[in-house]
Amino acid sequence: VQLQASGGGLVQAGGSLRLSCAASGRALSRAGKGWFRQAPGGRREFVASISGSGEDKFYADSVKGRFTISRDNAKNTVDLQMDNLKPEDTAVYYCSADPPTWEYWGQGTQVTVSS
Repeated sequence: VQLQASGGGLVQAGGSLRLSCAASGRALSRAGKGWFRQAPGGRREFVASISGSGEDKFYADSVKGRFTISRDNAKNTVDLQMDNLKPEDTAVYYCSADPPTWEYWGQGTQVTVSS
């Protein structure tokens, strides 16, 4: 089972990016999935998660109203639409699967927001 994240990059404050995570293996097609991030010198922190059906979504307070998580079970992907980005959103973003232990992790994709 592998998770492959993509879509990171450099953007100015106020801009948008869309991250995507593709999971290999049908075992994760219905698993809960989420996004976490780790800023330089910081701890890995929760950003957003989505249930297997896609009905339940949870967000960190810091991203509520700006980020939107979605999934496509047919494609086995989970996306994170990030709008109105702020410099403090700069971090390596990781996708993960299989809560609550978050057993599976992708390699991370860098998001840099310039002021």
